[in-house]
Amino acid sequence: MKAGSLPVEVAGHPVVLSSLRAMFDPALRCLFVADAHFGKDAVFRARGIPVPVGSTADNLARLDRLIAGFEPDLLVFLGDLLHARESHARETLDALHAWRARHALLRIVLVEGNHDRHAGALPESLGVELVQEPWRIGPWALCHYPQRVDDAYTLAGHVHPVYRVSTRSDSVRVPCFRFGVHGGVLPAFGSFTGGAREDGWVTGEKVFLVAQERVFEVVR
Repeated sequence: MKAGSLPVEVAGHPVVLSSLRAMFDPALRCLFVADAHFGKDAVFRARGIPVPVGSTADNLARLDRLIAGFEPDLLVFLGDLLHARESHARETLDALHAWRARHALLRIVLVEGNHDRHAGALPESLGVELVQEPWRIGPWALCHYPQRVDDAYTLAGHVHPVYRVSTRSDSVRVPCFRFGVHGGVLPAFGSFTGGAREDGWVTGEKVFLVAQERVFEVVR
């Protein structure tokens, strides 16, 4: 088992959940990542909002760790690879091209998300295949928006799921994987993304928290 990872079954299929906020299917040799939002920091700075530099480098370094650890044949982004048009800034694209050169033989597929449409087409030189949801592979229907797809289990992103952990005096929202009866949602991969969904329990749903380089199931 890789450090910071947890083998589980999703819809009867063995997968591995990583504390780096990704999911790996060992049978398909496929790595799933949702909502990277590359260039979001560049977008904020272009719009006059001073934010720290470095989220793109952090995201790419975590992708390097995932690829080195799991050795996938296929990497699928479940939407929102880029954040906005300003994500095409030279600093962001240069970093992406340098990262892609390190993994030139890896097949990469992007399931188009809402931010991808606003950001515009990726340079062909990045070698990323663009597909529409639902894109089926093995037992999965890969989507950006959570939805139900007949005869498949949906894996999606978009909502940046979090779970609130509380003590008597304090609370914190923690990224999480959420797997329901018909579909699951992965946590946002991007280090400069917030959390949106903070629902209570849904019947039949399993929740796995990502905290302190660990993944663990929430038990009611």
